Amino acid sequence: MFILFLAGSLLTARPAYAARTLECQGDWLPATPTSEDVMAGKLSFLDLPAVQVGEKVNWKLNPYKNRSWQMVFHSLRWMGRLVADYETTGKAAYLARATEVAKDWVAKNPPGGGADYSWAEHPVALRAPALVCLSKHVPDKWLRDSLSQHARILANDKHYEWGHNHGLDQDIGLLGIACRYNNKAWRSQAIRRMVKTTTLDVDSQGALREQAPRYAVYFHDRLRVAMDKIKDCGLKVPADLAKRWDLLPEHISAATQPDGYLVPIGDGPADVQPAAFDRPDSLVQVYRAGYVFGRTKWDSKESAYYSIRYGPGLKFHGHEDHLGVTYYAQGRNLLTEAGFHSYENTPYRRWTITPEAHNVPIVSGKRFRGGVASTLTKKSIGKDRQSFTVTDTAYGARRTRAVLVNHDEDVMAVYDTVSSGKVRNLWHLAPALKVASNAGGKVVVSDGTWRASIVQLALPGCKPVGGQKIVRGQTSPYQGWISGSYMKKEAAAVVQSPSAKALLTLVVPGTDQPDVSCSGRTVIVRTSNGPATFKMSGKDLV
Repeated sequence: MFILFLAGSLLTARPAYAARTLECQGDWLPATPTSEDVMAGKLSFLDLPAVQVGEKVNWKLNPYKNRSWQMVFHSLRWMGRLVADYETTGKAAYLARATEVAKDWVAKNPPGGGADYSWAEHPVALRAPALVCLSKHVPDKWLRDSLSQHARILANDKHYEWGHNHGLDQDIGLLGIACRYNNKAWRSQAIRRMVKTTTLDVDSQGALREQAPRYAVYFHDRLRVAMDKIKDCGLKVPADLAKRWDLLPEHISAATQPDGYLVPIGDGPADVQPAAFDRPDSLVQVYRAGYVFGRTKWDSKESAYYSIRYGPGLKFHGHEDHLGVTYYAQGRNLLTEAGFHSYENTPYRRWTITPEAHNVPIVSGKRFRGGVASTLTKKSIGKDRQSFTVTDTAYGARRTRAVLVNHDEDVMAVYDTVSSGKVRNLWHLAPALKVASNAGGKVVVSDGTWRASIVQLALPGCKPVGGQKIVRGQTSPYQGWISGSYMKKEAAAVVQSPSAKALLTLVVPGTDQPDVSCSGRTVIVRTSNGPATFKMSGKDLV
């Protein structure tokens, strides 16, 4: 049976049920509004309230003054959802509306004109597959011409993001157009760049170099889309792509806390819960890309877990979090990060990137220099205890942090020193924790009946150092906030230490009465589970 279909001024005969196509099916479409909502003109992106766009779309619309919203809007993937559902339902109205939307977008947004951000590199990359999908059912010249224009822009290396997830998306878009119209030059270029960008972005250990584990999940998913696209084009997947795709899952698993959520490092909120991936055999992973991840066991929410940041200077989705730590113990987040709020250039967003939004040592009175690399100078990995030392010169003077994690008794010890001047540090607490007391160099936090202690000692002398300040929900300057999910923030306590020549910080989960004593350079921490003993050796903990 055939029906008459009206799209613009074009009247054509189309089958009631179109064949499903590789270009339109599969899971290349992420979470998009339903076709019913799109037909009703209701567009909801990024979990923000739906926006009514009406039949005549205003392409300059930006209701939330949000670049990410604009990007999704101009990607036209919501238009592609209509075409995909047309193939599965046979509803001609879906295809008619998709054609109308795309044709209007092309007419109103010429290259170099139209709405802001419409021809930015990422919307171009994500829009291309949606238009290729539409082209399987609409052979019109305006669409072929627009796809040719998209391909020329995608093929121009001036606009290309090397070693970045955007670059991979650009190659997926270019390859889709190349295969649709059998352009061998574009096809070869897309695959060649895919290989180079993937090997730049995913190192030989399987770690993503974008400095945010959240993007390892995205890159892994998009790399699978890329490999599927290569196979759909009748080509062989390059070995380097398959190899890096196979390596990424262990990195993702290593960056996943015992509660199933990714540790919120870099541009990654605390609410990202990846699917189950292959995991490393070891309990501790050290990545040259700048991560240490450790845990007491797999498959237990009660496992202790920690992360340490070091490595190359700030890039892409990273924050100025070098020498920073996080700590999860006894089924709870204890030390966390300010997290990720959005990509908007606001004072709050800028603060979330600074050292002050992380659990780091700060050299008092010295100016911070961004983008400085840090080095892992020592590591000792035992079954029940691990220690690491990291250092850099981000404040001009050399700051050094030694971290020791003892698992039998659940203790994290952090020893901060500086080559000249004094050092202080910050401890961002998970929002669920409340400060129960703060006296004599000991801060006790609680979560109902559960308690944990943060004890600080000045060195040399191993004497309790008081004067810790608790900050919560401060706005001038920003301090004491956690962004656990996109575009949200909540007040959370931060422990700000006083300055000292050297600071030893002990984080002891499960008790408000840790007994700490020192004998020379040996420290004994008596917990509810027994004593933990370690030594200070120079600037290291052993």
